[in-house]
Amino acid sequence: MFSALVKKEFILVLRDKQALMALFVMPAIFILIMSVAMRDIFSQESIHFNTAIVDLDQSSISRTLTKDIRKNKSFHLVDQNEAEFIIHIPKGYGDEQNSVKNPKIEIQVKGSAKSDVIELFKAKLLKEVVDLKLGIITERLSEFSDEAAAAVGSVKLSTDALFDLRYNEKKEVPNATQQSVPTWIVFGMFFIVIPMSTIYINERKQHTLARLNSMNVSAFSITLSKVVPYLFIAQIQVWVMIAVGMFIVPLFHTPALEINGSVAGLTFLSFALSVAAVGLSSLIAVTAKSTEQATTIGGISNILLGSIGGVMVPKFFMPESMQTLANISPMSWGLDGFLDIFLKGGDFSMILNESCMLLLFGVILLILSMILLRRRLNRGI
Repeated sequence: MFSALVKKEFILVLRDKQALMALFVMPAIFILIMSVAMRDIFSQESIHFNTAIVDLDQSSISRTLTKDIRKNKSFHLVDQNEAEFIIHIPKGYGDEQNSVKNPKIEIQVKGSAKSDVIELFKAKLLKEVVDLKLGIITERLSEFSDEAAAAVGSVKLSTDALFDLRYNEKKEVPNATQQSVPTWIVFGMFFIVIPMSTIYINERKQHTLARLNSMNVSAFSITLSKVVPYLFIAQIQVWVMIAVGMFIVPLFHTPALEINGSVAGLTFLSFALSVAAVGLSSLIAVTAKSTEQATTIGGISNILLGSIGGVMVPKFFMPESMQTLANISPMSWGLDGFLDIFLKGGDFSMILNESCMLLLFGVILLILSMILLRRRLNRGI
């Protein structure tokens, strides 16, 4: 009997192709969009500026400055049409006979660059200009005093040479892909509530559940038969999204997802997360009176759990009070577990706590949904 119930659920689930597509297409699109959109925000590499140089002077000094800018990895030299910043080196800039009245370099800002970005660009360019001036001064001083020239030549404007940067504690920040893939796996998995509630409510309206109850089929068997196909679908969903992060996202010049930790731990965590998602979806499906009500309640609860749990805004951007509050959301537990594996190279023991919390959460909600289903069947609702 149970195998027949499971077979029935698989048939019903596979029949609702639109809902199934939403479970896979929605998170996949979000992963692509958010990974590309947040690529530079999460990048820990130095910032780059698309820059064009218009050298009206064509002197040895202006050519040296252009060469130095080209060597600086912060500047990507492009055509003027593609440039964010255009550096105009005016005629007479390298005139050594008229150094007092040398015209200034003009920076043309294209688009709507923020003030802090402009200041950073000016600071990067200032380093190259000052380095050039120091080189000229060193060369002139060498004709009169080798010691003075060596003293000036020893001045370094590189931040690595001037500063030793240390952090009080090591903070591991994910890249855009490491953040987006687990975030939208977690968020997308909880939308199982839509197809599950549709089937539940349709069977209640068509009196299918009442007929099963008259055949002495227990609420446990009915609930478990509905859980099995969605657990299976959730596992496929996880690995499809991971494949998107590993093979599709890099096509958009964004870092590929790497599984740095235990694959066994990742499998167990994804199973625990799917139990939690199915448990919450089952409870909503049993209590809702209509498909519209289930969709509304499910959507709102998912958005609330996601906003609290670090889906909408990464937890490390939140103040400490919000990070503490995030711990009440099962989405946060799943997200932390995925980051332990993708970012920290965690093993099975590192995700055991989050996985057990997710399993306990899901099992409790499944038990509650069985009790409520039993009551509704007994009342003939």
